[in-house]
Amino acid sequence: MQARMTNPAYVLSGAMKGIGTLYQAIGEGGLSQELAEIVGLRASQINGCGACVHGHTANLRKAGASDERIDAVSAWREAPWFTDAERAALQLTEAMTRLADRSHESVPDALWDEVADHFDEKELSALILTIGVTNMFNRINTTIKEPAGTTWG
Repeated sequence: MQARMTNPAYVLSGAMKGIGTLYQAIGEGGLSQELAEIVGLRASQINGCGACVHGHTANLRKAGASDERIDAVSAWREAPWFTDAERAALQLTEAMTRLADRSHESVPDALWDEVADHFDEKELSALILTIGVTNMFNRINTTIKEPAGTTWG
């Protein structure tokens, strides 16, 4: 499988600079890399982005995440390998990613309160931006048919 075109983030010279700046800001939030990869994997699973599913899975393995945790991300509600904070983050990920599926507000107050109980404002900011950036890349990659196994950087 081959992508339809070069990833737009590489085609437009200012895009990677802006994305790099955004990732640098996210890094200032203090969110653990493993949690960022877990929520990235979940959003990518929902959006059907093979390139990002592959990338987040590989990054989780490199970070030392167990196979049980990685394999269970799509079924996190029924799996014992996630903390309450991770569960709140995964629930927020699903709410932010499934906007078209909603019949109520995208992030209800009860969910917001639960997530805010586990993360301070900087961590919460990093979490929200991580989910948002992942959804952006999922949309780009599925549009251009970026294949799984693609590496960047």
